Formats: sequence, C-alpha cells, structure tokens
Amino acid sequence: MRATRKLTIGLIAAAAMAAVAVPAAALPPGSADPWQPLPPIPFLDVARYVGTWHQLAAVPQPFNLNCARDTRATYGVIDASNISVNNTCTTWTGAADGITGNARVNDPTTNAQLHVSFPSVPMQDSPDGPTNYVVTYIADDYSWALVGDPARFSGFVLSRTPAVTAQRWQEIRGVVESRGYNACLLLTSPTTGGRPDIAPLCTV
Repeated sequence: MRATRKLTIGLIAAAAMAAVAVPAAALPPGSADPWQPLPPIPFLDVARYVGTWHQLAAVPQPFNLNCARDTRATYGVIDASNISVNNTCTTWTGAADGITGNARVNDPTTNAQLHVSFPSVPMQDSPDGPTNYVVTYIADDYSWALVGDPARFSGFVLSRTPAVTAQRWQEIRGVVESRGYNACLLLTSPTTGGRPDIAPLCTV
C-alpha cells in the first residue's frame, strides 16, 4: 500500500457542517494554525491503536498513486518503543500491493509522535529519524483517527470500518479543518462496502 507508506495511511456541505459540534477537548490550542506543527493528541493507548485501519481519505502522495482501493494499515506491538507496520491496497489492475515497515515512538510522553520507516524505501530505511507520523485526533472509542506529519504534507483519515455514516463524514471534515488542513486537499479513498469514488473531502 504505497498509499500509506508513511503510515502508516476524509472528505460535506458548509451548511451541514455548521450543525456539527466537535468536542472542545478534542481541539488542542492553536491546532487550526497551519503554520504551527501538527499537534499530537495528549496520549495514545498503543494497545487500543494496534490492529487494522481502513484509509477513508488522504492527501495524495506520489507513492500511493498505484493504489485504486481498499488501502489498509495494520499495526502490531513489537516492544515498548516499536510498532510493526503492514500497509496494503488493491492496485488499478486488481493486484494486491503492500509494504512492511516499522514505527518507532519518538515521544514517550504521548506515544502519538513516531518515525515510520520502510527498509526497501531509500531515505526511509532507518528505524531512527525525525517524527513523520503524528496522531492528531482519535475518537474516544478508537473508531477513527486522523494522522499526518508535522508540516501537514501528508494526512490520512483512518477508520476501523470501511464505511461510515454521513454524520461521521461531517465530523471527519470538522476535525480535519480544526487541525489546520484544507479539507479540499484530502481525497476520499474507495473502499469495498464504503464510498466507491474519489472526491475532495470538502465536497462530500
């Protein structure tokens, strides 16, 4: 899943968004300022975070252009500082694609800032490095999350299920924008059983 190689990994009308209230506790101070680094959540429960996530939307990356649908990231605990990463997707030809890597915790206070590496990717083959994966939002029930890099060059909406409700899409857009992203720059990712199209999050 070259669509989520950096880890791995939302796209509704403004009027509808006005009715969506994002809990104040979910919005770190200054989080909407795109000139400030993407803020991590206060604490990530790694044991609850591991498992399989479906990519619902993402900022397009050069390395994920071959992924047509069903982009997923599966994480597993290796030890207190390392998480295994297995990214997969279905290509435009219908073939399966994937890559395996490692996510190392750079911030043991929150567990929400990590460096993701892939042995087969030049310049990303070292397990040690600067943070390139920040969990900036996660639902209370760990049903969906928003992750990206500090500069917001990447952004991924991850969900435990491949399909979500219209209300959840509204919530996703609200959180994405609250974290300083332009919702129009994230495109939906086709999933079996979920959205079949590719569309800007701001139009969903």
